[in-house]
Amino acid sequence: MYKIKVNNAHSFNITKEDINNLDAVETSKNQFHILYNDNSLEASVLESDFNKKTYQVKVNSNTYSVVIHDELDQLISELGFEIGASKKVNDIKAPMPGLILEISVAQGQEVKENDALLILEAMKMENVINAPRDGIIKSIEVKQGETVDKNNLLISFE
Repeated sequence: MYKIKVNNAHSFNITKEDINNLDAVETSKNQFHILYNDNSLEASVLESDFNKKTYQVKVNSNTYSVVIHDELDQLISELGFEIGASKKVNDIKAPMPGLILEISVAQGQEVKENDALLILEAMKMENVINAPRDGIIKSIEVKQGETVDKNNLLISFE
């Protein structure tokens, strides 16, 4: 079962059987001729983003935004683990005990996802702790040269 959303307004459920019964012929790359309820339709796929499962489809002279969710996408959504959902991490905690070698950010600084925040030395290895999301540094709870235990709060985001 596929859940189709058109122009963020209309939702349809389509089965694999519905797709197999569709009378559509590809006339050229991304161009289709479709017979539906005794009507002849010309359709083309103008844009597609396979990862986001979004498409711009032109049928006759109308263009539609289409989102297609398969059974796995629907299950992920039901469980609340939507792909691309913004990360809500607000606190960075020490993943292991160690020594703060370097702090690369300051309070109030704007950072992007994956920017280096600090370096934590643990077991003679330097571990770069990166930003989990875009945001602004609310507070820095440690100082350079300080020893931390696992799960100690290091940095908070606004």
